[in-house]
Amino acid sequence: MIIPIPSNKERFKIRLGINSKMPVQLGIRVYDPRYPNTYYFRRKAQFYEGNEKREFVISLPVTPEVLEMELFDKVSGEDYQFDMSYFKVEKMKPAEVWATTEQHRFMDFAIDFAQKAGHTPTGFYDSKNHEFLFQYLPTITDAFGKELITPARTHRKMPRVQISQRLFIGYTIPIRVAILAHEGCHWFLNTRSQKTADLCGIKKYLDYGFPTIEAIYAVTKVFGNNPHHVGASQVQRTKDVVAFIENYRANA
Repeated sequence: MIIPIPSNKERFKIRLGINSKMPVQLGIRVYDPRYPNTYYFRRKAQFYEGNEKREFVISLPVTPEVLEMELFDKVSGEDYQFDMSYFKVEKMKPAEVWATTEQHRFMDFAIDFAQKAGHTPTGFYDSKNHEFLFQYLPTITDAFGKELITPARTHRKMPRVQISQRLFIGYTIPIRVAILAHEGCHWFLNTRSQKTADLCGIKKYLDYGFPTIEAIYAVTKVFGNNPHHVGASQVQRTKDVVAFIENYRANA
């Protein structure tokens, strides 16, 4: 089931009601049909029996001119196993991000790049006034040419971010934004602390209206793909992010 959405670069939420007819692993994808690897939302949900009713809220704080939503069974690829009971669109309020003018410009640049990172070639990307620079690399490597697992890294003394195309292509746009917001905080705060950059970046990401679950994915996805690198510090880092998000939501 594919639903065209004339998004017109607006901010909005979709409330989606789904009724299952039988057990099904529902897939939901919202993407720009004009370009590959441009997922603004991607989720799966397991329905364990027929006649289950669930609501999904899809936050889209940034959109292109057009979107498509695809609903499907992840096992068969078909859509006869469920019905859509309603599809409602709600406007989102303008973003209220507590940040300096410079940080706002970085976020605008990061969000623009995140939307095109799935289909743009490697190379150097400057912001409009040449204030920030993204170096889009096939992979990020160490001094000996070995690939690093980090999707991005920042030079703390200059506003330059190196980004791994191999990793970024597989991420949703919200996850890309969360990662770039984290990297920006390393530079703006001149800090090596992952926790400080995590919480600073996630605050800006959430203020913008992006989905909370992607903020957790942004921290855990790299670890999940490389479980042999997971240790106590990574586990604590994830706990800190989850606690911050829960507190943010409780006080929103």
